[in-house]
Amino acid sequence: MEMNFYVLFLAALVPMIIGFVWYGPLFGNAWMKEMGFTKESLAGTNMFKILIISYVFSLFIASFLMFVVIHQSGIYSTLAGEPGFNEKTGEGFAFFQDFINTYGDRFRTFGHGALHGVTTSIFFVLPILSIVALFEKKTVKYVTINAGYWMVTFAIMGGIVCQWL
Repeated sequence: MEMNFYVLFLAALVPMIIGFVWYGPLFGNAWMKEMGFTKESLAGTNMFKILIISYVFSLFIASFLMFVVIHQSGIYSTLAGEPGFNEKTGEGFAFFQDFINTYGDRFRTFGHGALHGVTTSIFFVLPILSIVALFEKKTVKYVTINAGYWMVTFAIMGGIVCQWL
């Protein structure tokens, strides 16, 4: 299973690109209101530092999505500990090669990755954001803006990772 891990670096740019639009012209004013921010209160923020750290965490997300959207990763994980597998010899490796030759391209589309990105955001990100919002006494609007951002972001990241990794 040959993978182009540079795709993870590309997918990690997605949160910043979507965020620029989402928290800018689309929902920027509503988000700032929900957060209690003003343009003045945000002035002086070290955006370079924030973007670098965000990019590193986005790489974590892209790497996690690889295991969610590429089903063939499961068979690799299952067989990787078999004798000779890492040396590309043995029964486990032979089975893996046969499996990948037969099924390696199954469900490796942008749409499939986007589907898993959306479901991950609904069943993983939304609950986390909602729990935090409950304790922080944030509104449903706050959760909707942020969960919507992550749903779109995970859909695009999942699609990229699934199609091109």
